[in-house]
Amino acid sequence: MGISKSYGGYSAVCPTTFDVEPGSFVTMLGPSGSGKTTILKMIAGFEPIDSGAIMIAGEDVARVPAYKRDIGFVFQQYALFPHLSVRENISYPLRMRGVASSEASDRVSETASLMGLHAFLDRKPSMLSGGQQQRVALARAIVFRPRLLLMDEPMAALDKRLREEMQVEIRNLQRRLQITTIAVTHDQTEALVMSDTIIVLSGGRIEQIGAPDDVYHSPRSLFVARFLGESNVISGTARTDGHSWWIECVNLPPLRAQNPVSVTPIAKAHYVIRPECVTWGPETRLDTVVEGCVTDLLFAGDVLRMMVRTSYGEIIVKRLHRRSDATPEVGEKISLSWRSADAVLVPHSD
Repeated sequence: MGISKSYGGYSAVCPTTFDVEPGSFVTMLGPSGSGKTTILKMIAGFEPIDSGAIMIAGEDVARVPAYKRDIGFVFQQYALFPHLSVRENISYPLRMRGVASSEASDRVSETASLMGLHAFLDRKPSMLSGGQQQRVALARAIVFRPRLLLMDEPMAALDKRLREEMQVEIRNLQRRLQITTIAVTHDQTEALVMSDTIIVLSGGRIEQIGAPDDVYHSPRSLFVARFLGESNVISGTARTDGHSWWIECVNLPPLRAQNPVSVTPIAKAHYVIRPECVTWGPETRLDTVVEGCVTDLLFAGDVLRMMVRTSYGEIIVKRLHRRSDATPEVGEKISLSWRSADAVLVPHSD
């Protein structure tokens, strides 16, 4: 609640407040320097706060030492003890808490089975793959049954395919165990796949909090629209008749959009439409139609990305691509269309 952190005259985290529902998976998403890792470290107790409170289960732990906060932490580089076996790495938090050896053995065995690590208990970390090391780090963080699990860029050290597999694995494990989890990442796909709630940060401030679908389809700022996925942005003046909204551009037809959250009428604004919401061709014409000329085509396996020059500027179009699909050629004139309900207005960022 209202936690903040400054280094000299630099505000790394402005006063910030957010709630985490018990048993949920929350991801703090933002670029480098947005304050997400600093917030995570303050919650963990690795970084003292300048102001505010950190409430866990009704208790303010802001002044409680890190080792007494009952928090599990998965580090970006896993931080496994190289001289200890997998069994000893997982049991380490139990030993530090004075858990009886018989109970510790049972908990290690149970957690190892849960993480698919039974066959590796006597190996050293250097004998494991990146995905296996991550499972060990996660097992060590949950073996003592923490009331909160924190993860700092947990997939950053993995290759793309393994990262995608582990995203699903960790998400399914979290749901099964119902461990309240806060993770930090700059990977938009990771945040969308794993989270119940996404907190988008920029410059030490929260830009938006919401469910993945809401944050993606209804961004409340230009930063969110551009950082979380790709967007077409058209600038103009916001207008409303009290029922519907649209944006006006000089000497061009108005473009209608869904009702905005924080846009002021007769003020500068940005009209945002996602590339995958745009289609082409007369057979799929929707309620917003814009004429243009194809300037570039990019084939990315399952996705076709097309650039189209229009009177509103360049518009990006994306769609799943099958080999049998008819594809426009560069230089061809086409009609683009989309549903006005899929477009949003966001405030102009000066």
